[in-house]
Amino acid sequence: MTQSSAAYRANQAYRGAAVTVPPLRAVIMLLNGAITFLQKSLQDQQAKRFEEGFEHLTRATAILRGLSHHLDSTRGSAVADELYQAYNLLILACLRSYGRPQAPENFRRIIASLVELREAWEFVDAAAAKSAKAQTAKAQTAKAQTTTAGSSESLARR
Repeated sequence: MTQSSAAYRANQAYRGAAVTVPPLRAVIMLLNGAITFLQKSLQDQQAKRFEEGFEHLTRATAILRGLSHHLDSTRGSAVADELYQAYNLLILACLRSYGRPQAPENFRRIIASLVELREAWEFVDAAAAKSAKAQTAKAQTAKAQTTTAGSSESLARR
């Protein structure tokens, strides 16, 4: 598989996930995929299955590339710029480490960075869900109070 076809597949996966899954959840799922592929790449390298290892590495970096190219800089340019740089630095670190004697340690650090990033997105997702739940409860309470007040007024008129 060529780099461009891998990038195309990552892009399609991201777009498909964006349609069926909330965006924060999609990012978390994609980061999980990148972590899994890097773990498989590391295992393959250690087992001297370099072709499979490179295939898994290519998939992981394609996911990270897809994430970096779908950042919305209009909604938070500073954060988007930082994430873009982080994703690209992780891609470069993966590619530079592959097949080197220090690859296992480097891959573990890269995976740890991705786990930390995923956990940050999980925190944001949980906070957003909690906020949305609180807003829904507040709206339902206001609606119930309006309905009760309206019922009381109609009973008083009778």
